[in-house]
Amino acid sequence: MLHTNTVDETVRWGDEMNRNLRALLFALLALMFGAAACTSEDAGSTSTEDDSADTSAAVDDADDAEADPEEDAGEDTDAPDEAASGGQLVGFILPDSASSARWEAFDRPLIEAACAESGIECLIQNAEGDKDNMATIADQMIADGIGVLAIVNLDSESGAAIQEKAAAAGVKNIDYDRLTLDGAADVYVSFDNVAVGTEQGNGLIKCFGDDTEGKKIIQLHGSPTDNNATLFREGYQAAMEGAGFETVGEEAVPDWDNAQAGVIFEQLLTAVNGEVDGVLAANDGLSLAAQAVLTDSGLTLPITGQDATVEGLRAILQGTQCMTVYKPVVEEANGAVAAAAALLSGDDLPANATIDNGSAEIPYVQAEVQSIFIEDVKVPVADGFVSAEDLCEGIEDLCEENGVS
Repeated sequence: MLHTNTVDETVRWGDEMNRNLRALLFALLALMFGAAACTSEDAGSTSTEDDSADTSAAVDDADDAEADPEEDAGEDTDAPDEAASGGQLVGFILPDSASSARWEAFDRPLIEAACAESGIECLIQNAEGDKDNMATIADQMIADGIGVLAIVNLDSESGAAIQEKAAAAGVKNIDYDRLTLDGAADVYVSFDNVAVGTEQGNGLIKCFGDDTEGKKIIQLHGSPTDNNATLFREGYQAAMEGAGFETVGEEAVPDWDNAQAGVIFEQLLTAVNGEVDGVLAANDGLSLAAQAVLTDSGLTLPITGQDATVEGLRAILQGTQCMTVYKPVVEEANGAVAAAAALLSGDDLPANATIDNGSAEIPYVQAEVQSIFIEDVKVPVADGFVSAEDLCEGIEDLCEENGVS
């Protein structure tokens, strides 16, 4: 019995030892797995960050390896005026599409053609008469890496601010068509704007057959914020001085707004009880607005214009406008692109004059102008400036009569 009991106790003790050992073993294993899990989580977080960094670095390295070497060259901090494409980008900002048909109908396609011919990539946008919009467009063009910026300012103050920012970014500036007073332009490309006004003044005298003594006229000037309008006015008033005209009313039209021009002209006409003999209008848009008022009043008077637009030329053929001034925009567009190419390459500018913009005497690429009377309407057609199809629609007999084909 004693032996049996001893054996049983020994067995029970052994079983108890085994249970304790197993419990201890399980506890140790739990601790080990817990520690391993913590270590694994910590290592996983670090690895994710490191792997992400490594992956980003690898992507960057791959991008760098695939990058266009010309783009890398364009990002040289020693050459801030060069664009990401090697500095060959040129930005053009047109002023609006309302004051004159020329900007979208003529300037845009002619600039595009000149850029393509010169192998220069050009970005062309229109501010649509909004100064803030023009500034935003300029900022984006600078960010896009243009080497040259050409603007037709909406006024000198906002234009100068745009040019100052462009110059600070290493971008060269072109004043296209309108001079920016106190601006930072490197070159001015335009027509002889005093000469434009001279043609208008002499044109109105010719419209009266030189019989101008005592003739009453209204002068409808361009925008007071456009320096070109100031130069036109200087030219035509000097030309008419001594001709004997009596100016019975005159006013500048804000922003060259044709709708406002109609209202202003109607007020001026009413103020003199319709007693007027002719009108000096600064461009075709203002002229057409005045013509509408005159038609409503049962009047047809000698009236000038500018830009040789399709509508202006049609009015000349129909006898409601006496003359316009033809400014071959192709010369201006080609001159601007040639100037841009010179600024990009560092070559001499194709300037034939200089002009004082209030800050400095700058190179001036000056194009010539021509008066257009009814006998000359065929000239801008022959030059391809306007098409006979657009001009003559519905008035084919008048075109044939005046040699337009």
